[in-house]
Amino acid sequence: MSGFISFINIITGIMFILAIRGLSSPQTARQGNLIGIFGMIIAIITTLFSQQVNDKVYPLIITLFGGGVGIYIALKTKMTSLPQTIAIFNGLGGLSAVFIALASIISGSTSYLDNSIGIIIGGIAFSGSMIAFAKLQGIISSQITKFNHQHLLNLILTFCILSLLFIFIISHNPIIFYILGISTIILGILLVLPIGGADMPVIISILNSYSGWAAVGIGFSLNNVLLIIVGSIVGASGSILSYIMVKSMNRSLLNVITGGLSDFDRLQSNEAETKIAKPANARDAAFIMENANKIIIVPGYGMAVAQAQYVLKEMAEILQNKYHVEVKYAIHPVAGRMPGHMNVLLAEANVPYEDVFTLDDINREFITTDVAYVIGANDITNPLAKTDISSPIYGMPVLDVEKSKTIFFVKRSLANGYSGIENPLFFAENTLMLYGDAKQITEQIVTNLEND
Repeated sequence: MSGFISFINIITGIMFILAIRGLSSPQTARQGNLIGIFGMIIAIITTLFSQQVNDKVYPLIITLFGGGVGIYIALKTKMTSLPQTIAIFNGLGGLSAVFIALASIISGSTSYLDNSIGIIIGGIAFSGSMIAFAKLQGIISSQITKFNHQHLLNLILTFCILSLLFIFIISHNPIIFYILGISTIILGILLVLPIGGADMPVIISILNSYSGWAAVGIGFSLNNVLLIIVGSIVGASGSILSYIMVKSMNRSLLNVITGGLSDFDRLQSNEAETKIAKPANARDAAFIMENANKIIIVPGYGMAVAQAQYVLKEMAEILQNKYHVEVKYAIHPVAGRMPGHMNVLLAEANVPYEDVFTLDDINREFITTDVAYVIGANDITNPLAKTDISSPIYGMPVLDVEKSKTIFFVKRSLANGYSGIENPLFFAENTLMLYGDAKQITEQIVTNLEND
């Protein structure tokens, strides 16, 4: 029986690897997701019938209840709330690692190092994810939150955690283990609290990686091969994604994790206060667009809030088919609130994959573009990232929309971006502001394009 279960575990591990591979591309994402679902079903059934589980009924009831709650939340969650949903689910994964480690120690397990690794990483993943959820949900400010000697406090707390780890391994005192768990939860809060909105997609990816490595530690403690395999896949993929994202932002991973350890004091410029943004209407936008040769659409979180991706696709199709305009979509790596947020929304609206381009592939084309249609994006188009060393996003590659002949900004107001800084592009000579709901504005443009 144990040999058969080991074989099934290997098959399930391969399915999870194929699932991650499928999720790497919009074309295969749905297939990869289905493979992952079937793999998890097999993993749950295999675990329930393993020799480690004596009582089958109680775990089955809890599994069905948890699965039902998960399905309900998934069906009720809007696309705009998906990032914070991922954050809170990831936090629950870290919390489960904490509880398993505690139960293992209480039951007399001698895997002291494995359980300690599980509770340390799981505790940080749990509390950090809860802070990320609170920032994304607007419960607490999304801006950088700092206080005097913050990094020193984090360093001291990290040293205390390592000391407690060493003491627990030597003494096997469960009280030390409980203190260790509480300390890691506090450290997770302090680590994520100073993370600004611009770095939130990266930190979600990092916390996801933490949950994976916590599962690895618990897997060794329970001698569960499948948990080790799955945890390693999640941990490694999250780490790789985090590295790719910080590299695309021209940041260091240490800088993001520490909330900007080497950041300068951020100063807000008052230069824009003396400037006036030029408003426009849907009729103006439609007229300029239908006479353009090339248009690049830059989606952002505002598109997600308004659920404007469907009408945006309709606008692009009219421009392409009726007016023979070349239309492309420019996706910034950290647009939205989570990795791939804009890609998911556009795929949901069945936007052709060949029309969607990454920053590196399309940035050089803005200089030959007649119209840049920026729909709800802000920080990812802010030129201060290239010129102002005092800006929180300085050094982050941004989309060069300012090089376009005409820029239409669809926003409800001139409010700052998620990072809390103003975008001087609103007041540029070639920028026209379209104030209002992104979906309604785009619908008005579509109506004008159809009637012309």
